[in-house]
Order: sequence, then C-alpha cells, then structure tokens
Amino acid sequence: MTAPKLALTDSDLSTLTVDAVVVGTVQGPDGLALAAGSETVAAAFDGKLPALLETLGATGKAEETVKLPTQGALAAPLLVAVGLGKPADDGSVTEEQIRRSSGAAARALTGLKRAVTTLSATHLGAAAEGTVLGAYVFTAYKSQAGDLPVGRVDLVTPPAAGAKDTAKDHKNTLKAATAIAEAVSVTRDFINTPPNDLFPGSFADRAAELAKAAGVEVEILDEKALRKGGFGGILGVGVGSGRQPRLVRLSYKGPKAGKKVALVGKGITFDTGGISIKPAGGMEEMTSDMSGAAAVVATVVLAAKLKYPLEITATVPMAENMPSGDAYRPGDVLTMYGGKTVEVQNTDAEGRLILADAIVRACEDNPDYLIDTATLTGAQVVALGKRTAGVMGTDEFRDRVAAIARATGEGGWAMPLPEELRADLDSRLADLANVTGHRWGGMLSAGIFLSEFVPEGVQWAHVDVAGPAYNSGGPWGYTTKGGTGVPVRTLAAVLADIAANG
Repeated sequence: MTAPKLALTDSDLSTLTVDAVVVGTVQGPDGLALAAGSETVAAAFDGKLPALLETLGATGKAEETVKLPTQGALAAPLLVAVGLGKPADDGSVTEEQIRRSSGAAARALTGLKRAVTTLSATHLGAAAEGTVLGAYVFTAYKSQAGDLPVGRVDLVTPPAAGAKDTAKDHKNTLKAATAIAEAVSVTRDFINTPPNDLFPGSFADRAAELAKAAGVEVEILDEKALRKGGFGGILGVGVGSGRQPRLVRLSYKGPKAGKKVALVGKGITFDTGGISIKPAGGMEEMTSDMSGAAAVVATVVLAAKLKYPLEITATVPMAENMPSGDAYRPGDVLTMYGGKTVEVQNTDAEGRLILADAIVRACEDNPDYLIDTATLTGAQVVALGKRTAGVMGTDEFRDRVAAIARATGEGGWAMPLPEELRADLDSRLADLANVTGHRWGGMLSAGIFLSEFVPEGVQWAHVDVAGPAYNSGGPWGYTTKGGTGVPVRTLAAVLADIAANG
C-alpha cells in the first residue's frame, strides 16, 4: 500500500510552493461556480477563474476534473478543478460529495510530489478519506509499477468555529480519517492479493501479524483444532483443498469498555464452487470471496488504534473451496459447531456453512451485538446491484446498520427475512439444507439460514456485500478497480455509534 502523506495547512494558497492546487466546482443555478474554500485562489485569478474553467469545458458535474496552467497567478504551476455536482438549495454539499470528488482529484494528481486541496475546508475528514482511497494503487505484482500516487497532500483547515480546541479537533479528525482510510486500504490489499499467495494459512498469519502489532489478542485454530472442536462447516468446505482451513479469533478490549460486539467475516480465499463448480467466465474474481474476513480483521485493528471503548471479538473462518477426490459433495450431511446438522445440496453455497460455525462460536461470548459480513450471494447483486449491500437481521439493529451504511456513503438497504421462506430450507435428512430448491429470494434465504445459528436476544445484522466488495469496472469517486474495502467504514461507524449511544 502506497498512500499520500496528509498534513493540515492554513497557508496562503496563492504563494504556497506545491505542484498543484485543487479547488471544487459546483453546478450552480447560473452555471459553474466555485465551491467554498476557493476564495483565495479565485482572487488570484481576479475573479476570472470560473470563466476560464468553463472555456475548458468544466461544468461542475460530480467527479469531473479539469486541469488549468496557472500562468503565474499562483505559485503552483497547476490548478485542478474537480466537480462536486449539484449543491443543496442552501448551497451546501454533503460529506459524500467531498469524499468522492477528493478521490477523483487524487487520481488526477498521480505522479506529483505535493499538492494542496481546498475541498477539506468544507469537510476535513471526508476529504482526507477520499484523498487516501482515491490515490490507492496495488502494484505488488507489477514488474514496472508506473506512476506513483501523489506524495503529499496538504488539506486546508476548515474555518474556525470559535472553539478553543479547534486546532486539536482538526488534528483528531485527520488522525481518525487517516486511520479509517488505511484500514480500508489494508482490506483492499488483502482482497487484491492473488489466491496462490493468500490462502487460509497465510491469511491467518498476516491477520495475526497486523493484530499483534496493534495490541490485539490472537488465537488461530488449525485443521486439527477445528476437528477436535467440531467445526463441521469450516472443515467440510475446506477439506477438498490441499491448503487446510483456519479459524482466527481476534480480541480487543478498549478502555472503559462498555458493550460487547462480535464481528464475523466470510474468509473463502478462493471459491471454485467445489463439486458444484462455477462457470469459468469471471471465476478469477472469486479471489475476492474473503472480502468479509478482510474487512473484520481490518476493523478490529482500527478499533484498537482508535481506542474504541468497546469489547470487540472477531471470529474469522478461512477456507478454500476446491473440487477434489476429498471434497465434500452434494448430499453430504455436516454436523456444525454446536450440533446442528445441515444437508449440503449445493457446494457453491459454502459461505453460509463456514459463517454458521463462526456465528455459534462468536455467540458463546454472549455479545450484545453481532455483525457478520460476507460476499454471500449472487442474488444480492441481482436484487440491489453492485453498489448497495443488503442488510438483514433483527429489525431494530438491521435498520440502524443500514442507515449508518448509507450515511458513510458505502450504501446499504434493509431487507426482510420472510417466514414463509424458512420451510424451503427443510431437509429430509438433517435439521436444514444449505439452499432452497428454487432461485427466488436467494439473498433472503441465505439470511434465514444464518438466523438459525443466532441465539435469541442478540442484536444481529448480516451484511451481504457480494456486489459492493469488488469493483470489476473502472474507478469512480474514491473507489478503485478491484477490492473496494466495503464495508469497513460502515463497521467502523457502527462501532463508533454503539460506543457513543449503546
């Protein structure tokens, strides 16, 4: 991970010695207008900057970037104008508008050593997050890395609000935003690492290394410990691979810890579908099937860095779903951790099997809240598209998580767990089957399956990120191609909300 260094500045932008100055533009009622924070820069151009930008085709459209040589108007040789889109009726713009435009600006700064942005004058934290995430590149496997991200970005501090601790508040905001963006970047690194290098054993080791560096306790169960403990779901899925499964437990207890939160993330390091093998086209994207696991690992480490006053435990099952002579089969019955039995009718519905084991284990710690996240169903993408996660679970907590997901800009939509679908998971052999016999409501049926393993009284949210976790198209906003890091920012915001409000 190579990320720009961030710093705060209140210097005169007309004389600041940098390679580029970033300003925001908006689609005003009378055409292009400059966003807040650009006043000093506009004055240096004698008020002619909007007209100059319009001459170059700028409209203020969201994420539009236009470059203008300053011709001595500024000490910096280059001005980059980035569109924020349409403001609200009162002229304000949202944090997500700033975050996305900061990401677009960061890509436009590729190869430069130092820049300064005025977008932070409106929302400092959003500008910092967007800058780091938009600049993200993964070059570990390239013999020639090409242009590196911008080396440093100075962020113009917001106007003083009169509070005596404003400078301290700004530093704390920048620290938290940078830590969150770094956690997302760590998640992206995990996802983008190819499966020949990221498999259950190596994933567990890398997660442990990150956690220990942050002071988080680590427990790793190998295949022998899993067998002794009766983790039939994880073992069943992972038995077909020569690289055996793991279960990683990360435990953090913050200062004056209040509520207990359990996190669970699906860690299928590669998913062929097993005996129920997937089509070849696009299978290479199944390197991202451990996105949920990567997200919860990064989130626990983040919580430790930011010292959240919570007790947080992540239970992370890791397996590789491969076809072989030893692989589990359609028709097998697995005895899950805790004793329930499941008839396997489709080996490509493997994520719910390893999650079920992990959920039961996580709930033995008697958490107040449980959040699991996974690239679980193709049905999520069919229902909600590539950018909106499906959130299921207990009604109140489900709605709370979905609302927070939308507030962070990651997107989430509350979905039901219809009672009538439960009967479709009945099995003639076992307590339940891992799939229904039809294609209807597949995302919801997977949630219902998981609900069978969640004890009464636990506030639970299941976040299906099958689409949002991986971007197979071009970059947009602060989202780059490949692993996105969703839902790290949602998880972090939920934890902060629990810490603040219970």
